[in-house]
Formats: sequence, structure tokens, C-alpha cells
Amino acid sequence: MMPTANKPEFITLAVDCMGGDLGPSITLPACLQFLQEHPTAQLLLAGQLQALSHFSHPRAQIVEAQEVVEMHDSIEIALRRKKTSSMRIAIEQVRDGKAQAAISAGNTGALMAISRYVLKTLDGIDRPAIVGQMPNVKGGGTTMLDLGANVDCSPEDLLQFAVMGSALVSVLHGIKNPSVGLLNVGEEDIKGNENIKKTGDLLRSAANSGDLNFYGNVEGNDIFLGTTDLVVCDGFVGNVALKSIEGLAHMVSGFLKDSFSANIFTKIAGIIAYPVLSSFKKRVDHRRYNGAALLGLGGLVFKSHGSADALAFGTALNRAYDAASHDLLFQVQSKLTHAALSVN
Repeated sequence: MMPTANKPEFITLAVDCMGGDLGPSITLPACLQFLQEHPTAQLLLAGQLQALSHFSHPRAQIVEAQEVVEMHDSIEIALRRKKTSSMRIAIEQVRDGKAQAAISAGNTGALMAISRYVLKTLDGIDRPAIVGQMPNVKGGGTTMLDLGANVDCSPEDLLQFAVMGSALVSVLHGIKNPSVGLLNVGEEDIKGNENIKKTGDLLRSAANSGDLNFYGNVEGNDIFLGTTDLVVCDGFVGNVALKSIEGLAHMVSGFLKDSFSANIFTKIAGIIAYPVLSSFKKRVDHRRYNGAALLGLGGLVFKSHGSADALAFGTALNRAYDAASHDLLFQVQSKLTHAALSVN
């Protein structure tokens, strides 16, 4: 599927209102807040009528769905048996040109499978990837992919990820020539397995042709130091990194909560450390970085964390809106074509 540049007067997003751990109790308040903050946005709310009937806004329309993809549903059930699910209905709005992007907090595997089936992949892309942001010490975020869609990746896959990710960083974060790091066990070119070494060769070749700003190999700590704007890795490593930072954020939250209900020494330590830990908690708060793009598809799809609250889901809506309003899909395809990766 070949996208074309398109800047409509209104940006329309299709929302899977039933997805995630809490469904409409989270998605609907977030949608209302989003509409209040974005006067040029329209929403198509996919879900069961009974759950959405009380929602009303002049720039929102309910699109009925008969079924819900549960978080525990297998890909087979979600893709083959639940053909009228809210997740699928939302993605079909993008396919049919009624929405510029779709957002769901539902089952990640199901979302990727349905999105790939309904929207297909861009020309020249073998595997779509999940791309999101990780907090760094500079106060911003390091963009990273793949975050879990592809456990095993070839060097060619990783090169495609780098090209697509660069386009996203340029469009959404205003960085004209974002630096790209290849996640490895060391900075030297001789480090890593043969797959990573070959990937490094491909990225250096792309840099020589002007298609990438390849920094070189980076290590795990560089993600959080913000050494490069973009970090490329396979989905196994990326998902481990993502879950690690989420776990760290929960650990800090737990310490802040427990330090004031423990013994006197723990309370004193908590009082002393509270300002620093509170600042750190805010910095690593995954709600500020919620909303991962499924790149490589013939349409824009964004994945919200399944346990997202209204604030976090609103962040995902904002990311989807920014991507659609800045023609991210067209920019990704253009960069792929320029890098001679497209088989169009």
C-alpha cells in the first residue's frame, strides 16, 4: 500500500474504547479530555453500544462493535473468530479512509496481527515494528525499536527499523537528522554476534549514502543517557528493556509509599530521599511516554499500555494525533524509497 501526502482540515482518530485492562472507564474520559484540548480533532469510538451510550460530543461518533478482544485472547481467536471486535472495527476505519490513525490499549499480539491483516505492510517492509520512547537523564525520551513485535530479526529487518524510526523521530520530535545507535554488548565494531556485526555494516553503508545518521554501537546504559536519538534492537531485547524501566518506576513508587508507613529510621530516610526520588519517579513515569507506534504498516496504528490510566491513554491519543497531522506514514514511505529499500 502506497500512502500519499494528506493534510485534512480535521484529524480523525479511531479509538478502540473496549481495549485494555479497564476499557471505557479509562478510554472515554481520556477521549473527552482530548477533544477539549484539540479543536481540530474528531474521534470514531469503536465499542459496544451499551458501554458507550452515555458518551456525547459533537466531534465524536460511535461505531458499533459486537465483540471485544480480551487481554488473554490468542491471536487465532482475535483474528479469525472475533471479526466484529472493537479493535478490528477501529483499524478498519483507517483502512477505509475514515480515520488517519487508530489507537488501542488491547492485546499487543492481537493488535499487531489484526493491523497487519487489515492494513498490510508498506512496500519493501518485511516486518512491522513497535516503536516507543524510553525516559533518559536529559529530561526527554530515547526512541527505541523494536519493543516486542519481532523476537528474531535479520540485519535487513534492523536496517528497515532504523530507517522507519529515523523518519518518526524527525516528524514527531523535530530532529532533522536523528542519530541512530545499534544496541550491542560494546561500542567497538568487533563486538556482538554475526547478526549484529552485519547489521552494523548495513547501517554504516546507509550512513555513507546519506540515508541515516549512524552513531555506531551503543550499550544498554546509553538508552537512559540519551546518547543517541534512536536505538535499534530486536524485539526480545527491546521488550526486556521496556519492562525493566516500568518495573523500576513501580519500585520507586512503592518505596515512596512505604517509607511513610514503616519504622522511624525508614521514615527519616524516606523524608531525606523524597525530593530526589519524586523527581526520578516523574522522569521515569511511563505514562509520559505512553503510545507506541506500529511502524511498517499501510496505516497508522498506536498501542497504549494495557494498564494505562486516563492520563496515559491521553498521551497515546496525542501521539497518534501528532503523527497523523504531520503525515508520518507518507514520511516513512518517502524515507524508505530514498534508501532504496522499497520494492515498489
